[in-house]
Amino acid sequence: MPRLKTFLQALTLLAATAYLSLFFYQRNDTVAPQLSKNELEVGWQERAPRSLSKDYPEAAVDAGGGSTATPKPPNTRPHDVFISVKTTGHYHHARLPVILKTWFQLAKDQIWFFTDTDDAEFQQKTNGHMVNTNCSSSHNRKALCCKMSVEFDSFLNSDKKWFCHFDDDNYVNVPRLVKLLGDFSHQEEWYLGKPSIRAPLEILNRESKAPIKQNISFWFATGGAGFCLSRALALKMLPLAGDGKFMSIGEKIRLPDDVTMGYIIEHLLRKPLTVVDQFHSHLEPMKFLRQDTFHDQITFSYSKYSKDEINVVKIDGFDNRIDPTRFLSLHCFLFPYFTFCPR
Repeated sequence: MPRLKTFLQALTLLAATAYLSLFFYQRNDTVAPQLSKNELEVGWQERAPRSLSKDYPEAAVDAGGGSTATPKPPNTRPHDVFISVKTTGHYHHARLPVILKTWFQLAKDQIWFFTDTDDAEFQQKTNGHMVNTNCSSSHNRKALCCKMSVEFDSFLNSDKKWFCHFDDDNYVNVPRLVKLLGDFSHQEEWYLGKPSIRAPLEILNRESKAPIKQNISFWFATGGAGFCLSRALALKMLPLAGDGKFMSIGEKIRLPDDVTMGYIIEHLLRKPLTVVDQFHSHLEPMKFLRQDTFHDQITFSYSKYSKDEINVVKIDGFDNRIDPTRFLSLHCFLFPYFTFCPR
């Protein structure tokens, strides 16, 4: 009898062990497929930007290995945003009138034009919002970094919560931009934009003192589509890029303004770019943007492919001779209450 009792106890223990093993196996088998490869590889964040869509991998792994609740960001209003538009004297008459007639009207007090010459006519038309940076009118990296440096310092000297840079060939859907920024806190470090390349940029590490220089890689948001920085991030950049230091870094790495911005933020400060697919530059074919998505897009652009072919959004409206950029037609589609829009 004692042997039988011992045998039954051993058999019961063996059955319990088998049941628990099966339970944990099934549980892991159910959970594992829900974890993506990116969620399992902690070191990947340095190589991929955070994304608001599925086009780029998202930084889904918390640095401490756990999840944290994100407080709701404070409300963002139009006057919280410092919007800078980079331009040049050569394009004042060619590019600024359509901006002044359309999206400038949505945020007159928030939009500033950074140029390279005095212009009394457009100073009056912009209500005194033309800033002569005294930079060169060339399109080389030194001139571009010079203007970006003045833009950045002007934002720091303001009381605004967000710095958003655009070019003079952009149309900005201002209400949609403000709505986007409302999803983030200006008190946290945010770099919002869109790369124009599908892999991180690799450059020679000129700071290294090693005999054989190594490459470094980082993402950058293309200036042609626009990008935004939170005030917290701008303040973090201040010792490195404030008071004109931005130009020095651009000269050191020998690259243009938007690349320099990415270098400072992603490489020096180790803050990842968050990709916003609703930013668009002239490097993209505008005709592929669907009209039923226009209200959700934040920036649009245009360019010439050739003498006879222009890269513009596909939309009906004004005659092409009146509206070659299609910005007038786009604006009336988005905001039909403007008086110049056809009834």
